[in-house]
Amino acid sequence: MSPWVSVRSYRRWPPAPPHWEKSSARSRGWSAPDPEVLVDRLGPKLLLIWAGLALGVAFVATPAKFLAPSLSLPVALDVGRHTFAVYDRLELAMLAAWLTLGLWSANRPRWCLAVLVPGAVIAAEVFWLLPALDRRVAVVLAGGSLVDDPVLHGAYIVGEVVKAAALLVAGLWRRD
Repeated sequence: MSPWVSVRSYRRWPPAPPHWEKSSARSRGWSAPDPEVLVDRLGPKLLLIWAGLALGVAFVATPAKFLAPSLSLPVALDVGRHTFAVYDRLELAMLAAWLTLGLWSANRPRWCLAVLVPGAVIAAEVFWLLPALDRRVAVVLAGGSLVDDPVLHGAYIVGEVVKAAALLVAGLWRRD
């Protein structure tokens, strides 16, 4: 055998990278997944991101703000008011993104059911709880005293717990 490598043996080894081949990707056994499959894979991840956002804002950032000794109560309440205004917009965007992705899902009813509870909680927060809590903050910022209303905060906390739990269950539930 000759020590020289012939052109013919060089073409067989090493094999050419896939992008050098002239055949299509489909002929090599690869095809892009259907949009429905991509959407159904993306959906649970979106719910888990949303659940993380809910847990982080409602149960970590908000209580931590009131632990800072240098932050006065009116300032902490004003920061909380602005935080929850942004948080509600983000949640409405997450709900809209979820419902929009659900249009391309293979199982649309499941997508709607997955956000039924979180959507109801968001509606209660946007139309009832946060306006009532914002009125209380406005009284404190105007120099009035804070009247403790455990029903409003209790309802908000219960709503956040229920929403986070529903998002976690829907995001982690195996559908295969």
